[in-house]
Amino acid sequence: MAKSKEITVEAKLRALYDLQLIDSRIDEIRNVRGELPLEVQDLEDEIAGLTTRLSNLNNDVKNLEVDISNKKIAIKESQTLMEKYAEQQKNVRNNREFDSLAKEVEFQTLEIELSEKRINEFKAKIAHKQESIDETTAKIEERKTHLAHKKAELDAIIAETNKEEEILVTKSEEFSKTIDERLLKAYKRIRNSVRNGLAVVSIERGASGGSFFTIPPQRQVEISARKKIITDEHSGRILVDAALAEEEKAKIDALLK
Repeated sequence: MAKSKEITVEAKLRALYDLQLIDSRIDEIRNVRGELPLEVQDLEDEIAGLTTRLSNLNNDVKNLEVDISNKKIAIKESQTLMEKYAEQQKNVRNNREFDSLAKEVEFQTLEIELSEKRINEFKAKIAHKQESIDETTAKIEERKTHLAHKKAELDAIIAETNKEEEILVTKSEEFSKTIDERLLKAYKRIRNSVRNGLAVVSIERGASGGSFFTIPPQRQVEISARKKIITDEHSGRILVDAALAEEEKAKIDALLK
């Protein structure tokens, strides 16, 4: 049975660098969006919270209006009773009955005064809540305007880059399948541990890309030989020589065009 052809270290390095170029472009696209998706989400959450607050305030006002209506009904009932007692006083047979009716009239007078006091309190609460309603409504409108601008900005960026991102993500998945699992895990681990997502870098001016630490000449020769996977001892990134990097960059640029 024929032995399957072994993939060379150089082929692995090229595949890794290709994947890095694609993933870096995806990072660039997503960085252009920046904090916009989070800002949009925050604004939507804030508007939802303000809308709930507005609904609660309006319900409070409705309940207070019902309370006022009930107190007005109570006042009318008291007034009706006072008229009734006043009429009954005209036909009393003794002072005890007159005094008893007079106390009922006095009680209903106090009930009316108390109801009027409560009505004034409820009106004051409504006025205060109305101020909050006006402030909350204005804030919602302001946030909605802000949200519309942010959404338009985000939609424009997505429309401009969405197709390219979809292609790149598909290519990233395709290239990932060409790399053995152990090496791919190492690549992803390095990518997640560094700030700019660069797991594979080329040598630039005697140092690894993005680093100020010089790589010894002998080490640079080994990297250029492409016989083994070599990592930067300072950052842990996988290193490739500048010539390989240039060739793969031209290849990926042509592929994506």
